[in-house]
Amino acid sequence: MDFREHPLHEHGWQEHRLNFPILSRKIHLANCSMGPKSIPVQNAIQEYLDSWGSKGMDWDFWMSEVARAKQSFAKLIHAHPEEIAVLSSVSETVSTIASALPAVLSKNQVLVGTEEFPTVGHAWLGSARKGRLDVRFVEPHGYFFTPSTFEPHLADSTAILSIHLASYKSGAKQDVAELAKLAHAHNAWIFVDAYQAAGSVEIDVQQMDVDFLASGTLKYLLGTPGIAFLYVKKEVAEQLEPAMTGWFGRVDPFAFDTTHLDFAPGSGRFNMGTPPILPAFAARAGIDYVQSVGTRVIEARIQALSRHCLEQAVQRGLEVASPADWRKKGAMTAIRANHPHELEGFLAERNILCSARGDVIRIAPHFFSEESEIDAALDAILDWEHSCKKP
Repeated sequence: MDFREHPLHEHGWQEHRLNFPILSRKIHLANCSMGPKSIPVQNAIQEYLDSWGSKGMDWDFWMSEVARAKQSFAKLIHAHPEEIAVLSSVSETVSTIASALPAVLSKNQVLVGTEEFPTVGHAWLGSARKGRLDVRFVEPHGYFFTPSTFEPHLADSTAILSIHLASYKSGAKQDVAELAKLAHAHNAWIFVDAYQAAGSVEIDVQQMDVDFLASGTLKYLLGTPGIAFLYVKKEVAEQLEPAMTGWFGRVDPFAFDTTHLDFAPGSGRFNMGTPPILPAFAARAGIDYVQSVGTRVIEARIQALSRHCLEQAVQRGLEVASPADWRKKGAMTAIRANHPHELEGFLAERNILCSARGDVIRIAPHFFSEESEIDAALDAILDWEHSCKKP
C-alpha cells in the first residue's frame, strides 16, 4: 500500500499525536529503543493499579488480561493464540529454546548472524558454554544475510538458524521467508528476533513459514519493558521439552504437583513462572492501538519517513550506516557520528530523543512522526559534527 492512498495521508496522523502527550514537548525519534507513552496504555496500566488497589488480589481478571495480550500478539503476527508463550524478555525466549534443542534429532549446531542484538548471541552462547550447543557465527554480505551467506555453514548437525527481521544497528530488513526455505531444505529450524520490526511492519508467520519468532513490546508496539511473546509453530513445539521451565509451562499449573514434570500442549510449554501481569496490560493496549491504525498503513507511513530521512541525511553530507534503498530497511536509519553517546545527550538537551548504539546515532520515527521532526534531528546532528571538527 502506498501511504498516499490512505486517509491518514495529508497529516491525518496528527490526530493520533494527541494520544502521546510527550510529542507536544519533545521530538521522539527513539522508537527503536522505547516508544512514547500513550493515553490508552496509561489507562490500561491504571486499570491494573485500580484493580490491585481495590481488590488486593484479582487473579482471574489479571490472568484474563494476560490471555488477551497473547491473543492480540497472535493476531498481530497471523498466528493462533495457542502458538504463543508469554515470557519476560527475548533473552528468556532464546534461552528456553536453547535448553530444548540438544535432545531433538541429535542436532546441536546453531548458526547465528553476527549482527544480532547481543542478548540473542549471549543466550545461545550460554548453552554452548555448558556443552549443549555448538554455536557458529556468520558474517553478512554488506547489511544482509542471504541464503548464500548461510549455505556454506549449514551441516547435518544444524538445528537452528537464528536471524533478525530488522537490524538494531543498521535497520536492514532480512528476507526471512527465503532464509526459512533454506533452513527447512536442510532439515533445520529458523528463529526470528522481530523486536525491531513488530509494530512497524506487517508480519505473517504463516507466509514466512518461520518456526520461532520472538518480540517484546517496548519499541514500536508502544508497550513497556518486562514482557515478551514467543511464537512456536505447533508441530515444532510438540517436539520440544525445554529444560528451562516453570509452573506455567505445565498442563495444569494449578494442580500444584511439585514432583512431576509434564508439558503443556503447543507453545504453552515455553511459559515460565508467574507471567508479567502489569506489562501484559500495557502490551495488550499498545498492540491493540497499533492494530487499530493497521500495520500495513504504519509500514507505508514509515517507509515514506524512512525515504525522507535517507534523502535528507545524504543532502546534509551525513554518513548513513543503513541500506541506501528505503525499501530494504525498517523504521530506523543509522547515522555515523562522532561520540554517538555524547551526541544522544546533546540532542536530548534540545528535546530531541534519538538512540545511540556503537558508532551510530539512530533515527527511528513511528507513524505519528513528522518530516519536520526528522529534519530538526538531522540539523542538530550536523551541528554536532561541525562542533566536533573545530580545533
